[in-house]
Amino acid sequence: MAFQAAHPREKANMDSVTENQIAKVLERYDKRIDYYWKDSQYNKRSYKTMRSLLTILGALLTLISSLSSASFVKGNLAVVLAVVTPVLAAGMAIVGGVSQAFQWGAAWADSVMAAMRLEKERDRIAVTPPAAVDPLKEMARLDELVMAETQTFFQRLFGSTDAPKPGG
Repeated sequence: MAFQAAHPREKANMDSVTENQIAKVLERYDKRIDYYWKDSQYNKRSYKTMRSLLTILGALLTLISSLSSASFVKGNLAVVLAVVTPVLAAGMAIVGGVSQAFQWGAAWADSVMAAMRLEKERDRIAVTPPAAVDPLKEMARLDELVMAETQTFFQRLFGSTDAPKPGG
């Protein structure tokens, strides 16, 4: 059987399908990139808030404990300072524990790096000639990148270095 060239109208349809598929891949990349940038902003705010709160509570604890040991503080003020000092120390322990548990600083950095990796891949696809792009492979690559980032997140959060075991 002889090879027949596609009719120009059929060729245009094939090109538009490929362009639509590429547009779909780029759209998925954009959604994931937007997610990671928004996540990075949340983690940045949380990290800075907790660090600021720890600094303020630490300074207040130092001030209040110094005042409570001063000889000129007597009466009700001495009682208030004696109560506030351990409360501030407990507040610092709580803020420090929450910061340690959620690791917003590391999550912020991971989210920025993930967004930048995805932007790099999206840009590579955007400048590649449509005929050289395999949309299915590109979607699978996106899924692999997101899955790797998700696995890294959970490994950091739970302190696990082992990959999840199948079926459990």
